[in-house]
Amino acid sequence: MDEGLIMRIGLIGKKLGHSFSKMIHEKLIDQPYELIELDEQQLVEFMETKAFKAINVTIPYKETVMQYCDEIDEQALAIHAVNAIVNRNGRLIATNTDFTGLMLMLKQHNIVIKDKCCCVLGTGGTSKTAQAVLKAMGAKEILVAGRNKPAPIISYEALKQHQEIQVFINATSVGMYPNNDDQIIDLADFGQLEAVADVIYNPLTTRLCQQAEELKLKHVNGLKMLVAQAKAACEFFHDIALDDEKIHQITDEIYKDMANIVIIGMPSSGKTTLSQELAKISDKRLVDIDEEIVRREQRTIREIFDTEGEARFREIETAICKDLAKQTKLIISCGGGIIKNEENMRSLAQNGIIFHIRRNLDALLVDDSRPLSSSKERLMAMEKERMPLYQKYSQFEIDNNSTIEAALKQIKERFDEVTCN
Repeated sequence: MDEGLIMRIGLIGKKLGHSFSKMIHEKLIDQPYELIELDEQQLVEFMETKAFKAINVTIPYKETVMQYCDEIDEQALAIHAVNAIVNRNGRLIATNTDFTGLMLMLKQHNIVIKDKCCCVLGTGGTSKTAQAVLKAMGAKEILVAGRNKPAPIISYEALKQHQEIQVFINATSVGMYPNNDDQIIDLADFGQLEAVADVIYNPLTTRLCQQAEELKLKHVNGLKMLVAQAKAACEFFHDIALDDEKIHQITDEIYKDMANIVIIGMPSSGKTTLSQELAKISDKRLVDIDEEIVRREQRTIREIFDTEGEARFREIETAICKDLAKQTKLIISCGGGIIKNEENMRSLAQNGIIFHIRRNLDALLVDDSRPLSSSKERLMAMEKERMPLYQKYSQFEIDNNSTIEAALKQIKERFDEVTCN
């Protein structure tokens, strides 16, 4: 057998196109890490030939691979799922580092489990991990919800009868890219709820966590869990010890690298110029939503307004906005009216930090080519209508009444503030 194949280290799964694992492992240790996509038949051959040094395992194979392992530790056996396997002289030794990752994530975000009524959403391998973590952390009661499962599994429809629930852990893929708009339950149905943990890390903030934030509940997405379990796996693979500080460092680095910078504000407030300057000093790709509309529609915004009206323009804008919002590593310059549809802003906030660029009204330009800002009177009416929405949906307001350099400095400082914690 090829020595290079035997030395392979990586992640196996069915679809890995948007996995962060390669990035994380190569930050943890300077050694190549592969993403190895396998269908069911390829999985059998891969596991039987044992052509690897060490692998992580993700959905849907965390339980399937157990039959090929020669030794599985007690923790993984209790969960009945493995996510890390080492090939030691032909013997496959397995463990589950998701347990470590999830526990650390809950503790780091001060989500109290002891003596709480907790509910795990989902019944797969990650659900079993979550149940084991909750038990180890002293939960008073652990409920499990799922679809088309016999008792004691609770259906999602019947969940709202359990008003005693204080903590939810989403262990399903509902809300994961590319289905970012999906949400498994309505958190508003649970009056005693205190906290939500979602194991999903793409998007950076799921719909479930967005609602938790709106309801002022403690909440966390799965990025820190992903990094923490990767650190534990790396230690298992290489028989080394890594500093826990690497978890926080890499989590911050990935968030900063992946998060979009979203620019909103009135027409001629400086959005385009600031976005272009930001693109020059970062590795994020610039996308102007208005320019994207013109490119895809092959006509000007004025032509869309004149022939089909503002309502049709907003439909096109929302479709493009939703598409771009699912992507990462972007600088997104938005049209002035993007805030008129709440769904636009919820989508943009999933992977983005939103900055409102504010310039004094008397400095804004009248533009005959723009239907809604063709006169000073229209600009005044527009600002009165939109300003509360700009302030509602932005995390930061940037004063752009002096120099471009000063505004850029504000954006960079605020972005670093929220992505490096």
